[in-house]
Amino acid sequence: MNPLVTAAWLAAHLEDPGTIILDATLPPVGVTPPIDTHARYLANHIPGAIFFDIEDLSDHTTSLPHMLPTADAFARSMSTLGVADNATIVIYEQQGVFSAPRAWWMLRTMGAKDVHILDGGLLAWTEANLPTETGPVHHAPASFHAKLKHEAVKDLAQLKAELNSQKQILDARSAARFNGTAPEPRPNLSSGHMPGAISVPFTDLVEDGRLKPADKLREYFAGKKVDLHQPITTTCGSGVTAAVISLGLELAGAKHVSLYDGSWAEYAQQPDSVIEKTI
Repeated sequence: MNPLVTAAWLAAHLEDPGTIILDATLPPVGVTPPIDTHARYLANHIPGAIFFDIEDLSDHTTSLPHMLPTADAFARSMSTLGVADNATIVIYEQQGVFSAPRAWWMLRTMGAKDVHILDGGLLAWTEANLPTETGPVHHAPASFHAKLKHEAVKDLAQLKAELNSQKQILDARSAARFNGTAPEPRPNLSSGHMPGAISVPFTDLVEDGRLKPADKLREYFAGKKVDLHQPITTTCGSGVTAAVISLGLELAGAKHVSLYDGSWAEYAQQPDSVIEKTI
């Protein structure tokens, strides 16, 4: 099934007992004061939706941002939230395309099989004059048996091996950060890019608040000389918007896609990492 579902599809399945809806909105980076996306969720969300806090559900044993937790930790978190691994899971965010693909990737990488994103997010839902509600949502504990798909995620050593063998690395950061002409939002990190990486700003894949259609995505990737039939690893600043590329690649028909979880936050702080700039 297509990883995207429409507001009409979700409305028709809203009362299905096997359907779980998740609001996975992270605050946008660099906005001051920070946007309280949980407060926005409490004020207005799709009926029955649970707040999927990507920050809270990440690995806090590392200083790196948004890293995958262990399978056991993720299983406990999902079970407590009331998310079963055999549920039909629909993820949305409150505006645009930014963090919902990360939740989609986390769940699929941990073994959930029926995971989708609401095309157009909450805005598409409200524009269709569909109902919303306020306040927290609590589900009864469920059973989530997590099993990490090792092929879906790359660590630093694997990433460097791919660089040495000139595999396809797609970077979701802005062109200015990729080129080294704009600073990184995280302190003490040089901007620039990995040798041989391809700049694919995640915003290039978005049109009118949703991902571009599959044919436009294929055209875009072709213009970047990306071979959809060969392995591809996605990366970004902290592993969040890399998942936007991963989702776009799946819609375009790519079959062998992994995500470098540490992303630039890890790579750029290694003393032996080669950083190139286009200035």
